Amino acid sequence: MNKKDFNEGLLGFLDASPTPFHATKNMSAMFLNAGFKELDESVKWNLREGEKYFVTRNDSSVIAFTYPNGEKNYTMLGAHTDSPNFRLKPNPVVKAHGVVKLMVEPYGGILLNPWFDRDLSIAGRISYLDTQGEIKEALIDAKKALAVIPSLAIHLDEFANKERTINKQTHTSPVLTTSDDFEYDEFLKWQLSKAGIVDAGEILATELSLYDVQKASFLGLNDDFISSARLDNLLSCYVGMLSICSIEEDRPMLFCASDHEEVGSASTSGAAGSFLEDTLRRVFCDYEGFLQMISASTMISCDNAHAIHPNYPDKHDQNHAPMINKGVVIKINSNQRYASSSQSISKFKSVASRLNEPTQYFVAKSDMGCGSTIGPITATRLGLKTLDVGLPTYAMHSIRELAGSDDAHSLYKIILEHR
Repeated sequence: MNKKDFNEGLLGFLDASPTPFHATKNMSAMFLNAGFKELDESVKWNLREGEKYFVTRNDSSVIAFTYPNGEKNYTMLGAHTDSPNFRLKPNPVVKAHGVVKLMVEPYGGILLNPWFDRDLSIAGRISYLDTQGEIKEALIDAKKALAVIPSLAIHLDEFANKERTINKQTHTSPVLTTSDDFEYDEFLKWQLSKAGIVDAGEILATELSLYDVQKASFLGLNDDFISSARLDNLLSCYVGMLSICSIEEDRPMLFCASDHEEVGSASTSGAAGSFLEDTLRRVFCDYEGFLQMISASTMISCDNAHAIHPNYPDKHDQNHAPMINKGVVIKINSNQRYASSSQSISKFKSVASRLNEPTQYFVAKSDMGCGSTIGPITATRLGLKTLDVGLPTYAMHSIRELAGSDDAHSLYKIILEHR
């Protein structure tokens, strides 16, 4: 796939995936279109060699894999479906001061300031009782700009451009309407009806998020950049999804996109949970075969990397400061915040070199903290040789992030040749 088609598809995927539930649904549809067969965790699996399969958990994590004859040296790709955002509390409605506003809770390490004065919509999962009294679930996406978190005017805050702080409880509630007769459950049923659900009775529970309705786009004099919400980490999800859909059935590959990375991965559908291990043990039910596969395979953990910021260059180690559109970033940390080793690095770099694809290094400054991702978690849980890589990004965890238009396609080409 050429870079233009690759990036156009990326923009569409980003726009169609405002929550992990929507991202997982869209990836599942892609796998079905590519000939993968869907598995159900609650029933016995009867796998056939030469087939391709996928399975989901919690509707927010997905694993896709090939099942070639006798092959055990898998290239595994790991990413995560979640991104920092504001999530609605169970009873969110507050009517005061002439407006209806919604109480929200920050999810993950959210960069707060950019969320003010943006056109926000609502998406996520709703559980409800249908007319037969059965519990059902459905995804909604209002798509329309429904709410805004208004800034306080500079006239009312003498410290606005000096030392303003944001209180997550009192300052971040979005304004929804001035209508006094607003009823939250009726609003949710209306959203369900727009999604084709006409038999919704009692609303039982919700997992709803705010998101910016501005579309993903190219940016820059020569379309140098891709600007979008949720680049961390739907960018890697897209690369992994396309990679496994682009190979033949006899090539051993697995792609795992997990939820809840931004809050530590400790959940049933997170990388610290059992989803990947459970799946691999069902595929390789013989314990000796399972261990042989683990020993022969490599996990490439794909997450975004901090590109050196042109206005804050002192935040990077000068010899390990990746730049946008200069290649995939190999992430290293001696304290195992990243799981890269000389073995996993050398294999990846040899493939990139053969393809004339550039690579870069990121090592955090020794006097600063270092983030982490699913790489060390997966390496610890399964004993897989692991490499942490990423695509250089500005404004990570902002409502709108910035990446290069060359880098994701470069990673895609490397993965296709990684064996």
